[in-house]
Amino acid sequence: MAGTAPSSSAATTNIMLAIFEKKTVSVDLYRPLRNFIAFNYSEREAQNLEDDLQTLKQLRSDLERQSDPTPTARRDLLQNYYKALCLVETRFPISPDKDHINTITFTWHDAFKQKQKASQQNIHLEKAAVLFNLGAVYSQIGLSYDRATVDGRRQASHAFIGAAGAFAFLRDNASTKASIGSSTTVDISVESAGMLERLMLAQAQECVFENTIAKGSTPGVCAKISRQVGVYYEEALAALNVAPLNQHFEKAWISHVQLKAALFYAEACYRYSLELHEKEEIAEEIARLKSGVSILTEAKKSSKGAAAQLLDAISKLEANLNRNLERAVKENDRVYLMRVPSPSSLPPLPAFSLVKPLAMSEVLDASKEKMFASLVPDSSFKALSRYTEMVDEIIRTQAEKLQQASELTRIRLKEMDLPESILALEGNFTLQTDLKEDVEAVQISGGPAGLEAELQQLRDLRRVNQEMLVQIEELLQKEAREDAQFRSQFGTRWTRPQSNTLTKNLQDRLNRFAANLKQAAESDGRIERSVKEHSALLSILDRRPIESALPTLARPIMSLDANEDAVVGALKQSLRQLETLGAQRAGLEDMLKEMKRKFCTLSPLAFPVQGEKSGAYLPEEAQNDEFSAIFNLEDYKVSREKCYKQIQAAIAKFREIKENINEGLKFYVTLQDAITNVKQQCSDFVMTRNIQCREMMEDVQRQMAGLSFQDGKNTGAYNSNYPSVGHNQRPNSQQQADPHLQTPYYQPREHPTMAGYAPPPYSSSQPSLPPPYHVPATSAAPYPPPHAQQQQPAGHEYGQPAYPGWRGAYYNAHAQQPGSVPRPPYTIPAPYPPPHQSGYYKQQ
Repeated sequence: MAGTAPSSSAATTNIMLAIFEKKTVSVDLYRPLRNFIAFNYSEREAQNLEDDLQTLKQLRSDLERQSDPTPTARRDLLQNYYKALCLVETRFPISPDKDHINTITFTWHDAFKQKQKASQQNIHLEKAAVLFNLGAVYSQIGLSYDRATVDGRRQASHAFIGAAGAFAFLRDNASTKASIGSSTTVDISVESAGMLERLMLAQAQECVFENTIAKGSTPGVCAKISRQVGVYYEEALAALNVAPLNQHFEKAWISHVQLKAALFYAEACYRYSLELHEKEEIAEEIARLKSGVSILTEAKKSSKGAAAQLLDAISKLEANLNRNLERAVKENDRVYLMRVPSPSSLPPLPAFSLVKPLAMSEVLDASKEKMFASLVPDSSFKALSRYTEMVDEIIRTQAEKLQQASELTRIRLKEMDLPESILALEGNFTLQTDLKEDVEAVQISGGPAGLEAELQQLRDLRRVNQEMLVQIEELLQKEAREDAQFRSQFGTRWTRPQSNTLTKNLQDRLNRFAANLKQAAESDGRIERSVKEHSALLSILDRRPIESALPTLARPIMSLDANEDAVVGALKQSLRQLETLGAQRAGLEDMLKEMKRKFCTLSPLAFPVQGEKSGAYLPEEAQNDEFSAIFNLEDYKVSREKCYKQIQAAIAKFREIKENINEGLKFYVTLQDAITNVKQQCSDFVMTRNIQCREMMEDVQRQMAGLSFQDGKNTGAYNSNYPSVGHNQRPNSQQQADPHLQTPYYQPREHPTMAGYAPPPYSSSQPSLPPPYHVPATSAAPYPPPHAQQQQPAGHEYGQPAYPGWRGAYYNAHAQQPGSVPRPPYTIPAPYPPPHQSGYYKQQ
């Protein structure tokens, strides 16, 4: 059974957020409103309302000063000023219109980004800003209470509930109207107000949770309340992660909300697991604890900028979770032996909300206020409110009709294949944009006509590689013949190793190169056959312009009543009328906004019902059917779609062939570098052998003449210092210790000095290096980009067979070495990026 739960980490988190107020610019309300009253009513009426005007002026002045002694006094000021604004809105038309009060401009800065500001000549921005500041002051009041006591936590919760109510009232009543103006800020948008409401509810519920923990409530109750705290934070985080808020708030804000959401989810898992332990439901307890640990581990990855106290609370809670998890696992292994379910298979944790936004409609009700009461009768005010609602409904209805009519027009024209069929009849039909761009890319790269030149480059590169192999073979054969001639001439006196024992590795590599070239020739042949077999398909890509390859919609050869021109003319007339209607409709939305701005002086009958005539100028279905029958439109559509598919197939085949050619060119260039490297090794080998041959001839001649000054040590030196080509011969310890050993007359470059006349090593001594042209099985792409290849070590083998077949990589070539690009005319055009799938050639 579970013991007394340790102190909750979340309950001692004591880190919450308060909102700063928006800042404003001073504005004079007194003079413009008094002039309006004097001009539209009388000077006497203006004098009678002098006290109300002074009160409004003082409220605005106090709002600008922002120096109230206490947050509660600031809250009362904002509430009184908002009520006054509601009365001003119904009696004074403030707008840019010349007949309205157009000398008042309200300016407010963004609360979260001070450099951004909004200025509007209407009262909606002012009301939205006041509501935002009211929510901000409520949040500051909540943060000012001492939450170390039960009463302080209760008062803080009420304050956060008031803040949530203010932001909810802003979202539902003022944000939309304020955003219609010429400029606005993100902080008073619908999205921002909704997010702040969720955040304040989360903090209010968090205060309730802290009191619940302090009162010692059961783990099940604590888990439900904690889970609801997490839900509120998760909803706020979801709003912060999408536009327009994701680029507006600081990263520290997002980190704080994200960590809080994770913290209270984990806290709920912790509390719920205590209840499960009491019920001896060990399997689910383990799963819940694992889920809590997992969410905290993931949240800590994005904890940059978060408060240290919050991070410390997460660490403490994680330690509690791990301790209980370890205990539960031990008990399950020893006693219960239950199967632990996956955390993802568990039902959601239960949640219970104990807070809701304060009803601000009652707090901010201005119907009982006496300010400016004599200016407009109450009955007129109610009638104006109903009129305003009616105007809003008419504007919304007309906008929806416009949108629906435009969408219906697009759908019906698409069904009738208009105006495309008319354009095709006139010869002005154009290809689809994406398809035309693909064709232009093919033509810019040379098109099908340029494939023959690239195939010739393949042939030339293959011929150059073959000629180099022949040259190397002749070089080695010549050296071998000379060695055999001297061996026959001198017999046993000619003691150096035979050439074929030293060149075995070189010969093996040359054989593999030859096999590579043979397979490459076969693949090149497949490419050439593919080009020939698909020449008819590819020829369509050489048509310029490509539209000339499309079928045309022609007039009928014979006509019984000769009414083709009349049918076409009627269709064109309907389309012209529809285009005119579209141009007129483009300005309707602006007109509706203008009507909205002047709604105080308009009658509802001034709004035309434009949407009902949206389809008046659409071509009649019978008219279009007659056109289709006369010009055989259905057959034309079929042939056009067939041509589209042919062009798409030709583009796909061209790209496939082009990619294969490019990969082949890269293979031949890389193989040429490998053969050049082997050729240089063979040249070095032959040169070394020639030097040794001359020295041995001199030695043999001295022996034959009786002038030898050595007792056979040279012979031993010759025998011991001829490693086979391609292997590094390690000198024995005697040779390393003897300082009098003779050094060779010729020493190849970039090789360690060896005793005697050993030829240079011709292969790598590192057996762990992969064979040439080898693609590891785990590689995502068969041909790594050039920058990913490193300089191969000296003697690296290049003879791994290429062209392994249709299912594998065609060329497994290494990247080109610096300076190994092919010499003219063997340039490699690359109009397309390297393919992302293995295989040089694909099935044709």
